[in-house]
Amino acid sequence: MSAKTAKTSEKTMYNILFIIGLCHLLNDAIQAVVPAMFPILEKSMGLSFTQLGVIAFSLNMVSSVLQPVVGVVTDKKPMPFALPIGLTLTLGGVLGLAFAPSFGLIVISVIFIGLGSAVFHPEGSRVAYMAAGNRRGLAQSIYQVGGNTGQALAPLITALILVPLGQRGASWFTIVAAIAVLLLIYIATWYNKKLASDLPLIKKKNTSTTTKMGLSKKIKQALLLILLLIFARSWYISGMTNFYAFYAIEKYALPIKESQLFLFAFLIAGAFGTFFGGPLADRFGKKKVISVSMLATVPFSVLIPFVPPAIAFIFLTLSGFIFMASFSVTVVYAQELVPGKIGTMSGLTVGLAFGMGAIGSVGLGYIADIFSLSAMVSSLGFLPLLGLLAFLLPSDQNVRKWNLKN
Repeated sequence: MSAKTAKTSEKTMYNILFIIGLCHLLNDAIQAVVPAMFPILEKSMGLSFTQLGVIAFSLNMVSSVLQPVVGVVTDKKPMPFALPIGLTLTLGGVLGLAFAPSFGLIVISVIFIGLGSAVFHPEGSRVAYMAAGNRRGLAQSIYQVGGNTGQALAPLITALILVPLGQRGASWFTIVAAIAVLLLIYIATWYNKKLASDLPLIKKKNTSTTTKMGLSKKIKQALLLILLLIFARSWYISGMTNFYAFYAIEKYALPIKESQLFLFAFLIAGAFGTFFGGPLADRFGKKKVISVSMLATVPFSVLIPFVPPAIAFIFLTLSGFIFMASFSVTVVYAQELVPGKIGTMSGLTVGLAFGMGAIGSVGLGYIADIFSLSAMVSSLGFLPLLGLLAFLLPSDQNVRKWNLKN
């Protein structure tokens, strides 16, 4: 490769990063319609917390199981135009969700949304990686903050659209899906051209890396630790996202609209945390950001259920910002543990987050039904303590040394 080509390949393509980040926002905003509709569905259909958990489980489990599969397949054969095809599946799912007359049809509709998400996320992460240049932490943050911002829109969606319009208000998101499809056709065209110019080098690099390295014992142990940390984060986020609005209504006697403001503060702060986490990791190291972000959350997460509403609002905001600072960093750390398997590692880490959130939705909903909503929310605050495991992760320097050896 010439010096000019090398320099070009290292250039950060901010226009592509911002567009794929925007598409991630639109995709996850659509996905956020599902938990945002929970208070509406609970009233109109008389669903239990367990049934609501099953809906969340169906959405997230389909996405989580298929994301690593899509990642493995596209690592072998990248598929640029899978991106707009995936969002088209999502468009069909959200249309079905708006008009589904029964619990069963709602589940089927969210499965289509999950399928679209499973296709989008690994390939979207690959686009961010390809456009990153030397700023991988920043690039993944731009990509992931789009998704987290989309999720943060759920409370506003509930307050502004679903409360006045009801279940059929979800049909407006077919317009959002159509916009995302058009943008992804543009991204897929760039991706295809980039792939054509870089494919010989990528194949050579991937072949040598996977043949020589495989997965050593140290790398497997590090991946296991990452997965445990994702488990803790996913259960906490799932519990807060799906059930905190009910808790605020029950404890503080808030109407649905006001309870959504608490959740919005938590999620939008998490989006900001996701954005800042990447650049901080580029400067201070990924291991440090992962460990500090989880453990620094503990004082706030433990106290949230026991303070007045104004303080709870502040603590929710702080915990969301600090806790989510490690989200994109975790993805980049896993990708650097197993270089050459960008889609697989993205599918595994982000997909597992969805999967753990799915299991958490059912498990936490069941706990709330059996014991109480208050007991379930109180127990959530201790999950970030599992961040202690982050101290056992290999340092960034060791990961780089392993890559050089292989």
